[in-house]
Amino acid sequence: MKAVLVTTQYRGVFFGYMNKGFKLPKELTLKNARNCIYWSADCGGFLGLAAEGPSSNCRIGKKVNELTIFDITSVTPVSDEAAKKWESATWKS
Repeated sequence: MKAVLVTTQYRGVFFGYMNKGFKLPKELTLKNARNCIYWSADCGGFLGLAAEGPSSNCRIGKKVNELTIFDITSVTPVSDEAAKKWESATWKS
């Protein structure tokens, strides 16, 4: 499984794991998926979420075992360091 950040036509930003070597269709299923509800300026945009992971100022949703996403606009590999931050992020209301 490969850690990725997925964006959608509807401005969704999702982190999760996809099968390596998977050719991108119009939809993609992620395992252990989370969404970014809000990212702060210190992240450097949504690509910063892939490169460095969410900061403590971000709002990250709870994890689900599986999520199918539609109308994908980008899929970005997530660094190992960033994946650890995504995995350890706690939900703040």
